[in-house]
Amino acid sequence: MNDLLWKTMVEQGEQARKAARFLATASTSLKNEALISMADALEDQQAEIMQANQQDLQAGRENGLSDALLDRLALDEKRIHDMAQGVREIAALPDPVGEVIEMQRRPNGLDVGRIRTPMGVVGIIYESRPNVTADAAALCLKAGNAILLRGGEEALYSNRMIARIISTAASRAGIPEGAIQLIDSDSREAAVYLMKMNDYLDVLIPRGGKGLKQAVQENATVPYIMTGMGNCHIYIDEEADYEKAVPIVYNAKVQRPSVCNAAETLLIHQQVADEMLPGILNKLKEARVEIRGCERTCKIYPDAIPARVEDWETEYLDLIIAVRVVDSLEEALDHINTYGTGHSEAIVSESYGHVRRFMAGVDAAAVYANASTRFTDGNVFGFGAEMGISTQKLHARGPMGLRELTTTKFIIYGDGQIRS
Repeated sequence: MNDLLWKTMVEQGEQARKAARFLATASTSLKNEALISMADALEDQQAEIMQANQQDLQAGRENGLSDALLDRLALDEKRIHDMAQGVREIAALPDPVGEVIEMQRRPNGLDVGRIRTPMGVVGIIYESRPNVTADAAALCLKAGNAILLRGGEEALYSNRMIARIISTAASRAGIPEGAIQLIDSDSREAAVYLMKMNDYLDVLIPRGGKGLKQAVQENATVPYIMTGMGNCHIYIDEEADYEKAVPIVYNAKVQRPSVCNAAETLLIHQQVADEMLPGILNKLKEARVEIRGCERTCKIYPDAIPARVEDWETEYLDLIIAVRVVDSLEEALDHINTYGTGHSEAIVSESYGHVRRFMAGVDAAAVYANASTRFTDGNVFGFGAEMGISTQKLHARGPMGLRELTTTKFIIYGDGQIRS
């Protein structure tokens, strides 16, 4: 055990606990003022952020990161502006804290209700994308939570700079130190320690791939909400419109392949495979997508590489797609529910009955009819940035916005009642 690292993290946990008590009763105006200060500081100091980001990109190239992962890591003026704008949008959202969810008067005269309240201290472990540092901190602050951030080693310099800038800006606005903290270590021990900080964390949100998910399942003793893994599918039904299918598949795979809502597998009904598959795959090939197909796919499209079983369960996060010809809608559902990660799934079909059957039968946080899976995003859904896409079923599912970062408590008003 690294005693010095653990001691440092415990001190950060204690600071976060203290800050969380302040934030629990902080006014909406104070929180919004801090968020605007954070957004302005990100833009004012974009040169420093890009300089730090260049250090990460250089290290990433030297360590052989793929182009897709480098794209996730890269920051430029537009992305920093978007990051700042995302923080401003969070400031403009309604404050969930204190919202009365229900209130009823009982026969004994007691008024029993529930209100939204902050979780307390939130920990997040995330990979590659440094914009998550600002998004997560802003969401937690608006929801009245302190946050401990642990980014991936590939973005250490970027995360360090962004965290310093936003925490300083928040402090200037009156938010206590300790509300936004980065675990400033690229050691894997730091991530494992965070998973075990029961005395300081109220919830942990892991946002990453299969390896992170497995590590959390094996090591975490704090409650966690799993997010991030997206082995997403597009199913082209026998009743599909080809003119819709081509751009939907292309967008879901190519528009930004390095994100969790990009499609990784294409399923197509055997009745339309001969007619539709060559055109769809030619379009993907033009974008340099590597195609790994089942035996029937390879017969229809000889340029495809024979797929292995591992291809059905892989989240590529790259310009690679697995393709399988299926005999029925039921076979497509069985494939998705066997290999999917519960993130986002889509059907392309003009049959209302088939769409209804697909939406009822797919076990996922977001299910689409005739649209790209790329829309699974808190901002697109209308509630700002998100902490991640929850792929589990308890507490939160889908994009995790402000409300998902709160819990509830009962409030009971009486007038001298006692229980007999």
